[in-house]
Amino acid sequence: MLDSEFGQIAAILVIAAAVGGVAQLLRQPLVVAYVGVGVLVGPAGLGLVGASAHVSLLAEVGIALLLFLVGLKLDWHQVRSTGPVALAVGVSQVVLTAGLGTLVARALGMDWATASYVGVALAFSSTIVIVKLLSDRHELDSLHGRIAVGLLVVQDLLVVVAMIVVTAIGTSSDGLGARMAWVALRGLALVLVVWLLAHRVLPPLLDRLARVPELVVLFGLAWAVAIGAVTEALGLSMEVGAFLAGLSLASTSYREAIGARLVSLRDVLVLFFFIDLGSGLELGEIGAQVLPALALSAFVLVVKPVLVAGLMASMGYRKRVAARTGILTGQISEFSLLLVALGLELGHLDGAVIGLVTLVALVTIGVSTYQIGSSAWWAERLAPLVARLERPLHRHETSEPAADYDAVVIGGGRFGTAVVDRLAGRRVLVVDHNPVALRWWRERGVDTVYGDVVEPELIAALPLADSTTVVCTVPDLAVNLTLTDTLRRSGYRGRLAVTALSVREARVLSDGDVVVLRPFQDAADSSLRRLFEA
Repeated sequence: MLDSEFGQIAAILVIAAAVGGVAQLLRQPLVVAYVGVGVLVGPAGLGLVGASAHVSLLAEVGIALLLFLVGLKLDWHQVRSTGPVALAVGVSQVVLTAGLGTLVARALGMDWATASYVGVALAFSSTIVIVKLLSDRHELDSLHGRIAVGLLVVQDLLVVVAMIVVTAIGTSSDGLGARMAWVALRGLALVLVVWLLAHRVLPPLLDRLARVPELVVLFGLAWAVAIGAVTEALGLSMEVGAFLAGLSLASTSYREAIGARLVSLRDVLVLFFFIDLGSGLELGEIGAQVLPALALSAFVLVVKPVLVAGLMASMGYRKRVAARTGILTGQISEFSLLLVALGLELGHLDGAVIGLVTLVALVTIGVSTYQIGSSAWWAERLAPLVARLERPLHRHETSEPAADYDAVVIGGGRFGTAVVDRLAGRRVLVVDHNPVALRWWRERGVDTVYGDVVEPELIAALPLADSTTVVCTVPDLAVNLTLTDTLRRSGYRGRLAVTALSVREARVLSDGDVVVLRPFQDAADSSLRRLFEA
């Protein structure tokens, strides 16, 4: 073990950079690398780093910054845009997964308190991992991507609630009701003070600080740590205060600037949380937890996605969308580790549970990264199971289609909305598998059909005989190839346009009379043309 604090931190950073490079080659997110580094440099691994006040302090600042950025980027519009599914499925999934996970943990021999912690830890999915992978795959704007992000927002809020409850319980359950009421009262008072500051003091203060951009970022960091310190002094957890600090700045015009500049600092400092976590693990404790960790990992990788997909199917979402959303949730969160670390700090748990949950995090995040990378293949395997829970088509989800339309637009999202707007004055039928989107279109007097275009029976049911144009705005290669093949076999002779986001997909789809729409390329061409004409 290195004696110099500076030497320890230098060793941590060098090893983290090396392991991060290996993780990139293996297409793994940095969270996996960070957890691995924490175990590698601690007593359970190379023994380079032990318990250190400096590492612990950096870990606390990193966690405060992590929660601050979660609050800062909390997007209520994302929850609203996905309708009731984000709230209903998010809450139901957490409750069901936590309950079933607790029973599984009990079956593995844990006491009720430990099993409850483990069950709740299994219920949350990784915001960092899912958003990063969706962004890399250009699926953030897809239906399953938007719903998944909405679920993550709900889960992040529930994590904060869980931390408040755990902190209120403290080290004893005696007088729990009165203690929780007192914590709630102090918490409400703090929320009120922060709300007043956010609406009366912070906006003009930030306007002044904005003259020097570095001061805005420094203020954001200071605000996160200061509110965290205040909540800790009030008997609440520091993490809750940091989250509240971020939430107070989320409505300001500086949220993006603060978030963009602090995210890299967060990534570096959160590394020390995993180092601090790993420094408390013993190799014997980790080895004894391998079999329970594999059992719990199987539960997370299989049962949680099925639960999410089943809940979505019961709410009217098609099996393919439900399955792809469910697959995204097949891992535990970095907040799961934070929750059990808080339990260890309060004396509710021992180091063995930390080792167990750490192993589950490594396995589930690592495996689910590859699952998400081939989510279409996995969705096809999960879809038959989900189909048993799929709600039958109801009359209120589909308009009564007329015999003739000038155009059938498949996909009523952002691009689909722009296409329908350009077709104003013509008879248009919108086809989508999002009940919320279809309700929005019907309120505007547009005829709709509810269904998934990859299902041949849907194409057969559409009034295509007198429709001169079919436009598919879904930028999914498999969907467009299936649609093209189905229409040709059905004898459709009208115009067909499909959507591609990349040059490779455009080349694959360019065949005969098919028109390939490239929204990004077309937008760039149009914008540059206007720029140079001006």
